[in-house]
Amino acid sequence: MRYLGGISGRGALMSNGIKIGRASYDFEGFFQDPIGVTSCGEVRLAFPALKTVFGRADVQLLTDDGHLLDLRFSYREFPSTTGAAHVEVTGDLPATPQNWHH
Repeated sequence: MRYLGGISGRGALMSNGIKIGRASYDFEGFFQDPIGVTSCGEVRLAFPALKTVFGRADVQLLTDDGHLLDLRFSYREFPSTTGAAHVEVTGDLPATPQNWHH
């Protein structure tokens, strides 16, 4: 497994193609043969919106720079009232180390 770096920014959190709200994210990327690029990190959004989608399997993030990312919540228990949750990320992740910051 090779560390690629991190990406962060803002985007629209969606469930079943329906926009739930604006979110910020901070993800770390890794390359693992033969899987390819994987990522995990934190997504932050308004507490009521997070409560609506937490634990669902159909959650995506459309980043402001146009990447569509699939999110899977890492923990089964709902986080505290912080509006932040740890997620595993797949989908349209940057494929080269140059697109990840160190």
